[in-house]
Amino acid sequence: MEKDVIGVGFGPANIALAIAIEELEIPLDVLFVERRPRPEWQPGMLLDGSDIQHHPARDLALPSNPRSRYTFFNYLFEEGRLFEFLNLGLPFPLRKDYARYVTWAANGVAADVRYGTSADTLELVDGPDGPRVQVVLDDGTTVRARSAVIAPGRPHRIPLPFREIQDPRVFHFTGYLEHAAELAEMPNPRIAVVGASQSAVELVLDAGRRFPHATVTNILRGFGYRQKDLSPFHGEVYYPEFVNYYFGASEESKRLLDQQLRYTNYSAADIDVLQALYAQLYEQRLDGGNRIQLRRNTDVLTCRPEPGGVRLTLREQHLGVVDEAQFDAVILATGFVDLTSENEEMFLPPLLAPIAPAVARTESGRAVIGRDYRLGTSGAQLPPIFLNGLCETTHGMGDAGSFSLLSLRAATIAESLQKTVAATTEPRA
Repeated sequence: MEKDVIGVGFGPANIALAIAIEELEIPLDVLFVERRPRPEWQPGMLLDGSDIQHHPARDLALPSNPRSRYTFFNYLFEEGRLFEFLNLGLPFPLRKDYARYVTWAANGVAADVRYGTSADTLELVDGPDGPRVQVVLDDGTTVRARSAVIAPGRPHRIPLPFREIQDPRVFHFTGYLEHAAELAEMPNPRIAVVGASQSAVELVLDAGRRFPHATVTNILRGFGYRQKDLSPFHGEVYYPEFVNYYFGASEESKRLLDQQLRYTNYSAADIDVLQALYAQLYEQRLDGGNRIQLRRNTDVLTCRPEPGGVRLTLREQHLGVVDEAQFDAVILATGFVDLTSENEEMFLPPLLAPIAPAVARTESGRAVIGRDYRLGTSGAQLPPIFLNGLCETTHGMGDAGSFSLLSLRAATIAESLQKTVAATTEPRA
C-alpha cells in the first residue's frame, strides 16, 4: 500500500491534524491507524462530575481556525445543547462532554482511518527519490509512505517499585473504570491511590463515593496536595509565543523554566477538588469514620502481589518509620513519560527504535526536533517524520498532553507536510 503520509494513532493529536489537512485543502493521501476499535478519549477516566482543565475554546480546531465547523461550540450546537451548556455557568466542560466532542470530530472529519489496527514495526526503505517509511501493521499489511506522523500518546509513568509487576490488581489510573465493576463486587475493598496529582484527588473522591464500603488510602510523597498554579501570567506558557521562546532557549534554560512552571500542569490539583476532598475528610472526622486515609510524606519501597492482596512496603520520609499494608487494588496516578535522553526511559517512541541511529542528538543526548515537530537527522537521509504530542522537552508545557495548543501544533505539522510532501507529489490519475 503506497501513501503520502501514514499517521500512527488517531487520538486528539492526529484528529486535529486530519482537520487541519482537510481545512487547509492540502492534497495528501493519508492513512491513519488506531489500535482502539473506535474513536474515544480517555474512556477509563470519565468520572461523574470531573471536568477538563482548559478553556473549552482551546479545542481541536478553533485556535488555528475560528471559522472551523469542528469546534467544541459547533459540536454543542449540532447536538442541540449549546444554550444548555452556556447556562451551566461552568468554567470548564465536563470530561464526558469533551470525550463525546472528540468522538464527534473523529467521525466527522474526512480521514481514512483503520481502527483496531496497530503499527508493529517502522523502518526505512529505498524509494525512487529517497528513503520511504515502511510500516508493518498487525494484520500483516505493509504500508509505504513518503512521511509519517507519530502520535501514539505518551506511555504511562510507572514508579520503580511497580515496573516489574504484572498483576491486574496494580494498574495505571487511565484504566480505573475498567476495574470498577470488579471492585464493586468486593464486600470491603481496600484501595490504594499512589500520587498527588489532579487525577489522584479525583480518584480518591470518586472511589469514596462509588464504593461506600471501601477503604481508600492515598499515598503521597509530599506533606499534602499542591494547588495548581492558575496565575494568568504563568498561563502564558500555553501561548504560541511561549513555544517559540522555549524552543529557542538552551537546554539549561529549559530545565530552569520547567522548574518554575511545573505546577501549572503537574503534581498539583484544582482548588475545587481539593476543597471537596478536605470537606469530605472533615465530615468523616465528625462522623468518627476512617474510610479515606492519607499517608503523607510516604515512599513506596516495594510492591509484592500475594494471594490475599498486593502488599506495599511504605516508609515515612521524616520519621523513618517502615511498615506494610495490603490492598485489593493499587491505582497509579503517576502521570506520563515524555521524551528523554537516550540513556533514560524514552529517547523515542518504541516504534521508532529502528531509525534511532539516523536521528540527531543534542548535547545532553536528546533527540533533535525541529520547530515544526520534525525529527532532525544525524547526517543520514531521513524522510519527514513528525512527533505529534510528544515534544514537551523541546516545545514546552503547551505540548504536555494538553489541548491548549493542540490545533496550532496540528496546523504547523500540516503546513510542513504541505511543503515537504504535497509540493513534491505528482498528481494521481
